[in-house]
Amino acid sequence: MQKKNVLLICGGGGAEHEISLQSASYILEKLKLIPTLTPLYLCITPEGDRLNLEGQKCELRKAGEVYNRETEETTKLDYAIPCIHGPPGENGQIQSVFELMGLPYLGAGPEASLNCFNKVTTKLWLSSAGIQNSPYTYVLDQSPASILKAQSFMKAESPTGVFVKAASQGSSIGCYKCTELDQLESFIEKALHYSDYILIEKALKARELEVAVYEYRGEVVAGGPGEITCTSEFYSYDEKYLKGSTAKTNTNALNLESTIAEKVKAIAIQAFKTLKIKDMARVDFFLTQDSEIYLNEINTFPGHTQISMFPTMLESSGLKYEEFIKERIFTHQS
Repeated sequence: MQKKNVLLICGGGGAEHEISLQSASYILEKLKLIPTLTPLYLCITPEGDRLNLEGQKCELRKAGEVYNRETEETTKLDYAIPCIHGPPGENGQIQSVFELMGLPYLGAGPEASLNCFNKVTTKLWLSSAGIQNSPYTYVLDQSPASILKAQSFMKAESPTGVFVKAASQGSSIGCYKCTELDQLESFIEKALHYSDYILIEKALKARELEVAVYEYRGEVVAGGPGEITCTSEFYSYDEKYLKGSTAKTNTNALNLESTIAEKVKAIAIQAFKTLKIKDMARVDFFLTQDSEIYLNEINTFPGHTQISMFPTMLESSGLKYEEFIKERIFTHQS
């Protein structure tokens, strides 16, 4: 059998550049375990260059090829894995490029990626589908009318605190816990550095559950729920990735009623199908003390580090990550 050439593209130069490299390192090791594949690694640098593992400058061409400028070699691609957290990987841009190339790829398509990347859009879709999500409002700027709208929401829904979130960012970048009304304007100003839409979300006292949803052999499967526990105010970028983090992750949430676990997984699958996601996603939830379930957000290309919840939950369900990747690639190629 002729080997399939699989492009693993990472980096991107955005705020999540370094995390993207960590995820790509994990995926590359898994691809090397599959003898029928030849992985081609490309990193998009902050300056916009495309470098392979040897540091050679390459081009990704519209014919679905990688051209090495230094060796002048051209490699025809069979499949792509866009391991870019944040823009242009999770907002549909690189997926649109692959669509124009006619190149199959891992993960959600352009529209589903964009819909899930914008937290406001995600909530509008969830609400229209009858999927309960945390109470929210949104603003587009820091005008007096927008500040008044945010303050009114906080007074009515969550007087002890709200989260101010950049709508189109991941890894808790541009996310702030606001506990005083007079802090809202400054947090909105900060968040606007990261996104044109700002989500104002009720701060819930709840457990944080995560579900790995993935396609395998024609079925949509849910693994988990896993759980994140954190001593900080919220699961911030620092708590997710930096040394000294006090956050803990469990691939199987402890002391969770089976009926709740099954309901959370069923909602995750419903959201996956409603938003027309393909291949994989991590769906995050809040579970309140009175057993209310709120879908928090959907990540269409979740982290793939050694401790990331998606790959660990997938493997905890009994499926090796390399088997999942292999099945996805050859399903698209069949």
